[in-house]
Amino acid sequence: MNRNDQDFLVQKIRTQYTDKEHTALDELKELDAKVKRPANVLAYVFGSISAIIMGSGMSLVMTDIASVIGLADPMLWGIVIGVIGMLMAIVNYPVYKGILGKRRKKYADKIIALSDKLSVRH
Repeated sequence: MNRNDQDFLVQKIRTQYTDKEHTALDELKELDAKVKRPANVLAYVFGSISAIIMGSGMSLVMTDIASVIGLADPMLWGIVIGVIGMLMAIVNYPVYKGILGKRRKKYADKIIALSDKLSVRH
């Protein structure tokens, strides 16, 4: 290992143990994450639940699980449950965009002011 590689490695390890100063760029990144996180979490959770519901309806139609749980007409119930899950999945993106849009409006002034402050320095 040459001297430059060794110095780089030493510096990389050293930075893991030193306190980092909180900059305006860090604050901007945190604010951006604060805007996006609730919409992302809701979209992932709601999308996963809707996929599970849609899959449950499909398995009622395609397997003999309905006879095990005692359903008389598995085709009807499977289609109904599958369509409900499908509708939930279709609604997921507009709900995500709506929440994201509201949060962007809420934090827009802070983010624009902070980004203007950062871009003036450069």
